[in-house]
Amino acid sequence: MTKKRPFTGQPTLLESLATSGKFGAPRAPLADRMRPSNLAELLGQENLVGKGKLLRQAIEKDRLVSMILWGPPGSGKTSLAAVVARATQSEFVPFSAVLSGLPELREAIAEARERRSYQGKPTVLFVDEIHRFNKSQQDAFLPHLENGTITLIGATTENPSFAVNAALISRCRVFRLEALTDPDLLALLRRALTDEKNGLGKLELSASDEVLLTIARTARGDARRALGILETAAQLAHGSDSELLLSHLERASEDATLLYDKAGEEHYNVASALIKSLRGTDPDASLYWLFRMLEAGDDPLFLLRRLIIFASEDIGLADPTALSVAVNADAAFRRMGMPEGIYPIAHACLYLASAPKSGAVKEAIAKTRAAIEQYGALPVPKKLRNPVTSLMKQEGYGKDYHYAHDYSQGYVPGETYLPEKLVGSRFYMPTERGFEKRIFDKLKALRETSVAASPTNDATGSGADRNDGPRSSDSTDTNPERRPDNKKSDP
Repeated sequence: MTKKRPFTGQPTLLESLATSGKFGAPRAPLADRMRPSNLAELLGQENLVGKGKLLRQAIEKDRLVSMILWGPPGSGKTSLAAVVARATQSEFVPFSAVLSGLPELREAIAEARERRSYQGKPTVLFVDEIHRFNKSQQDAFLPHLENGTITLIGATTENPSFAVNAALISRCRVFRLEALTDPDLLALLRRALTDEKNGLGKLELSASDEVLLTIARTARGDARRALGILETAAQLAHGSDSELLLSHLERASEDATLLYDKAGEEHYNVASALIKSLRGTDPDASLYWLFRMLEAGDDPLFLLRRLIIFASEDIGLADPTALSVAVNADAAFRRMGMPEGIYPIAHACLYLASAPKSGAVKEAIAKTRAAIEQYGALPVPKKLRNPVTSLMKQEGYGKDYHYAHDYSQGYVPGETYLPEKLVGSRFYMPTERGFEKRIFDKLKALRETSVAASPTNDATGSGADRNDGPRSSDSTDTNPERRPDNKKSDP
C-alpha cells in the first residue's frame, strides 16, 4: 500500500469526514457545523431527494453512480456530499480542485486502486469546484470511471455544458440544485438558533420571524451566507442582548452582492433577459436587466454592441432611426466614459425597448442565404450586365434593360432583377408595424402593378444603353462625364 497522501481538500467539513467521520469541529464556522447528517435533515431540493426520486434511492441503497452536482453557491452541493459520506459503505475521499492538481489526483487514484484490489472496497471521490480543472485534468478521470476504480461526485457552480468536458459529462449524471427558498432558509436558521450541539442553542438567543426573514432575503438562497450573517449577529448580541435585533443584522451584514459572473452562465442568462425584454417592448424590464449587468461590472461596450445588433435584428426598418440611436450611444459613451456614459446607454436602451419591432431583416437574410445555398452562383441576367465592349453588346449584354429614372415613379413596372430561377421569390417581407408599414404598402402596390410594355410618355428614351460601369471601348468620346446619356442606375 502506498503511504496515505496528506489531505489537500476542504479543511473543515471534508477532512473530518475522511478521517474521524465527525461533522464539524468546535471552531468550525456555523455553516460547517450545521451540515446535515442524513437526508431527513437536508433542506430543499425535493426535486432531487424527495421520496421516490432517483438520487434519494441511490443514496439510501448505496448504489451511487458518478454525478455532477450543479447549483449556485450555498444551495447544498457539499451538504449533499456530506450525506453521501455518511450513507455510503465506500471510502469517501474529498478532493479540492482549487488546492490540488494532477499529482494529488494520481495519488488518490492509486490509493483507490489498491483499496479495491486488497480490501474489495470501492471509493467515492468528491471533487469540489470541479470546473476549475482544465481539460487535461478532467480527462484524467475518464479511464478510472470506465474501469470502476472510482465513483466521481463533482460539485460546480458553473454550467457543466461550458465548464466540464463533454466526455466526462457523458459518463456522469448531472443533477441541478436550485437556490434555497426563503422558507428553507427560515427552517435552517431556526434550527441553528436552537441546536445546542452544533448550533447556537447554548447562547439562548431568540429572534423574531421578521429578523430571520430579513436574513433569509439578504442571503438570496445561499445557506452558507445566511448562517454566516446569523453567526456574526449572534456574536454581536451575545452578552448584551437576549434577542437578535435588526440593528445587529445591520452591523453583521455588508451590502448584498449581486449573483453574477461576467464569464459564466449567469452573464448569458441576464443578457438573454435583457434582449427578450427589449424584444417584448418592456422598457422597465429592459432597463432593470441592463443595470443588473452594469452594476455587476459588466463591460459597457459589450452591452452597446448587443444594442446595436438588436437595432437591426429586431427592429430593422420598423424604425430606421433605431440603428442610428444605438450607434450614436456607442460613440457618445466612447467619448464620455463612466459614469456619465450610462446616460446614452440608458437612452438607447429605452428607445429600442419602446420602438416598433420587426424581424423582417433577419428573415430576409436567412431566406437569401438559403436560396444561394440551394441554387449556387446563378448567372446574372444579360439585361443587367454592362456592355463594356462591342462584343459584349453583340452578345446581348444590357439588352432590354429599362432605366428606372426614365419612368414617372422611378420604377419600371413588371421588371425583374433576380436570376431567372428565382424570379418571383420574396426574401424581404416587411411587417405592418411602424415605418415598415409604409414600406409594406409601397411594395404591395408595386408588386401588384402589371408589366408595362414601354416607358411612359415622359420618358426620354428606352434606356437600353444606360448601364452601370464603363462605356463601350469603341465610343467616340471615352470620357463618361461628357456623354449625354450618362445616367447611373441605383446602387
